[in-house]
Amino acid sequence: MLLNFLFLLFINVLHPFYISVTEVNHNAKTKTVEISAKIFFDDLEHQIEKDNYTSFDIINPKDKAKVNTLIAAYLKKHLQIKLNGKSVPMNYLGYEIQEDAAWCYLEIPKINKVSQITVFNDVLFELRSEQINMLNVTVAGKRQSTKLDVSDFNASFSF
Repeated sequence: MLLNFLFLLFINVLHPFYISVTEVNHNAKTKTVEISAKIFFDDLEHQIEKDNYTSFDIINPKDKAKVNTLIAAYLKKHLQIKLNGKSVPMNYLGYEIQEDAAWCYLEIPKINKVSQITVFNDVLFELRSEQINMLNVTVAGKRQSTKLDVSDFNASFSF
């Protein structure tokens, strides 16, 4: 039993996992598509710092508006959504830190009906080739999910 525990500890220390979870939900009442992305904040911070040749503290930012601008720009480039075959801009709403993750919130307003959602998500793939991005999409109470990785970062869902 102790040996199993030590083995699992050894594996987790030497081979941590890299995963994000993105939820896409069509809210028929408010006619919006709500997007939330849960990303390990240290990896997100590191990638944005690397891309922008800057440093910041995502947990205790000196300038939260600047951090929000950096995260919004990163997500605009690496998380894109097409609804019913058309590219649509997302409004970045902000982020919050929960434990070891940053929850980033976005929305697409004025969406009456969704029959197809296509998602491009290569968040953190430049940082780690072993990154996996889980994707959950819900429309009219029907949920579909998939896993995206560095070899396949596009997914399409029909409802």
